[in-house]
Amino acid sequence: MDKKLKLHGFNNLTKSLSFNIYDICYTNSEKQRRDYIEYIDEMYNAERLTQILTDVVKIIGANILNIARQDYDPHGASVTLLIAEHEMPPEPSEITESPGPLPETVVAHLDKSHVTVHTYPESHPDNGISTFRVDIDVSTCGLISPLKALNYLIHSFDSDIVTVDYRVRGFTRDIDGTKHYIDHNISSIQNYLSEDTQNAYEMIDVNVYQENTFHTKMLLKQFEMENYLFGDGTDAFGEDEQKDIAKRLKKEMQEIFYSRNMPDL
Repeated sequence: MDKKLKLHGFNNLTKSLSFNIYDICYTNSEKQRRDYIEYIDEMYNAERLTQILTDVVKIIGANILNIARQDYDPHGASVTLLIAEHEMPPEPSEITESPGPLPETVVAHLDKSHVTVHTYPESHPDNGISTFRVDIDVSTCGLISPLKALNYLIHSFDSDIVTVDYRVRGFTRDIDGTKHYIDHNISSIQNYLSEDTQNAYEMIDVNVYQENTFHTKMLLKQFEMENYLFGDGTDAFGEDEQKDIAKRLKKEMQEIFYSRNMPDL
C-alpha cells in the first residue's frame, strides 16, 4: 500500500495487539509455592507494570492521558492506560515490517486507544508446577502501531510461552472516498520480532489475510533445568527426580502451547 496515501479525515483503523505470556517453574513444597507467588506479586506489582506500559507507550509514539492501576488480594495486579496519538505523525519507516526496540497489572487510557495488563499467578494442586500468566492488550487508532512494542514486552518478562494476536479493524478513506481496511503491509507477526527472539523460540503461525487477522504461538526452544527450579538447584534432586520434574515441566509447556491436555508418557 502507498505509504503516502492521502486520507479524507481521520485514520479510523483500529490496530489491536494481544499477548498471553507464560512463565513456568517447579516448586518443591507448599512453602515454595507461596514464596513463588509472593515473588511474582512483588516483581510484577502495579507500580512495575505501570513503568513497563509507560515504556510501551513511548515506544509506539503515543501520549498517556490517564492511568488506573490496582494490586489485588491475595495476588495479581492490573493496569490500564488511556493513550492519545502523538502530535506529529510517525515516519513511514515506523510502520513497516521491522523489529521494534529491546528493553534494558496496570491500566492506562489513550485517546481512542488503550494499553492494559493483568497478571495471574497460579500453581498446580499436586505436582509442583507453578505458572505465571500475563495478559497484555495494546489497542491503537490512527497511524501509531502497537507492533513496535513486541520485542520490548517479550523481553520484559520471563517468557516460556507466548501467544500473540494482531488484528486490524474498521476502515479509513482516501481523498477519493475509497475505503482502505489496512494501512500497512504485514505477512506475519514474526517479521516484527528481532533475530535473537526468532532464534530462541519455536513458532507457529495461523493467519487469515483476508480478515487482517494474524496469530503466532511461541515456545522457548532451550530447556535448562536450573532455570525452572524455584528455591532449589539441581543438586537438591537425584537423577531420577530431575527426569521426572523435567517431564512434568515439558508436559505443562506443551499443553499450554498446543492448548490441549496430553496423556502422561
